[in-house]
Amino acid sequence: MSRPLDIIFAGLTLSSSWGNGHATTYRALLRGLRDKGHRITFLERDVPWYASHRDMPNPDFCGLALYEDLEGLARYRGLLERADAVVIGSYVPEGAAVIDLLASYAIEQLCFYDIDTPVTLSRMLRGEEEHIARRQVPLFDLYYSFSGGEVLDRLEEEFGARKAAALYCSVQPDRYRPTGDAIRWDLGYLGTYSEDRQPALERLLIEPARRLPHRRFVVAGAQYPDGIDWPDNVERIDHLPPDEHPRFYSRQRFTLNVTRADMVAAGWSPSVRLFEAAACGTPVISDEWRGLGELFPEGEAVLMPRTSGEVIEILEEFPEPRRCEIASNARARVLACHTGAARAAEFLQALQSRLPTAIAV
Repeated sequence: MSRPLDIIFAGLTLSSSWGNGHATTYRALLRGLRDKGHRITFLERDVPWYASHRDMPNPDFCGLALYEDLEGLARYRGLLERADAVVIGSYVPEGAAVIDLLASYAIEQLCFYDIDTPVTLSRMLRGEEEHIARRQVPLFDLYYSFSGGEVLDRLEEEFGARKAAALYCSVQPDRYRPTGDAIRWDLGYLGTYSEDRQPALERLLIEPARRLPHRRFVVAGAQYPDGIDWPDNVERIDHLPPDEHPRFYSRQRFTLNVTRADMVAAGWSPSVRLFEAAACGTPVISDEWRGLGELFPEGEAVLMPRTSGEVIEILEEFPEPRRCEIASNARARVLACHTGAARAAEFLQALQSRLPTAIAV
């Protein structure tokens, strides 16, 4: 007989979506697990940055407990050792120390959920081991990876993971859907500033904005330097809480997806923003990387212009029926394969083979 599980996540943040993509990723997955009858607890380091920007202090789908330091985390030892599975997330403060601490406990199944896999691997190769050390990869019964494809083989063969399983980001379809708002911008982008993403943002949005002064653009996200030369027709929004994402996407004719350099190099690393925008019925213009066409076929469910001129051509000449068709195709793919419920099933299927009794998948 199948049974519900007690699963504990120790992740970067669930309570605050400010300046990170982890919170919305966890929210979709954990809701999916709760809806399948499993009991979830999330342990989060109480840090000032997220404490002052909490948009979900009391989630209704799991327990949320805050701890101040490693000693505070250790107070949950009994809870951790009684759990069926414990999942440590990437970019947890003092993550390497957290891993060593929890690996010393009698935990049934110790897992890692890497929401930043290509960045994590690059950092480990450089000897940067604040969040996870290379020696710690074999400690986990399961290594869930934000990246799929060839990255999974690399995790097992090069880094010694016992078992690596793809666990892409996902969306909650009841929250991310078309809102019916009137179009306000021709092209928009949602993402925290990243130096390695900025050249693509310049090429695919800022330069087209300079050359199309009659079109309207928007960039939403925190931490952009003051020195960026934004054209007058680019509206800036410092932060958008998740509840406002659907309206933001729905008010764009097209939305831009830009991927970090490490993730482009690795391939098969879709951003949660890609799934969110598609779920809201907004056609996506994306930079190009291996694996994207397998998730969203080019020209059918996503557009991949290589130059500023190609973006301009899309904004000026793309037929409206084709724009709507691409949006519809992408939304259908997300609803079929990339919801929190779908991701929860994948999470449980990978875990099931390592547990002594059957579970509800």
